[in-house]
Amino acid sequence: MGDIQSVPGLSANLKKAVCWIGETVREHPDIQRDQIINEAELRFDLTPRECEFLNQNFLKFTDQRPC
Repeated sequence: MGDIQSVPGLSANLKKAVCWIGETVREHPDIQRDQIINEAELRFDLTPRECEFLNQNFLKFTDQRPC
């Protein structure tokens, strides 16, 4: 995914949430992605717009796992 910290226009909380989601998915592949995203939204106090961003960009990869 590259270095999320260098993406312009994203809030610090959203950047932290994206990193946390990536780490959590790798460490706990058994947890459903929507549960991880919901926890990130609360944990990092994201705005409704940031929550929408996560849902649009991360939920669609729920069933895709690398071989």
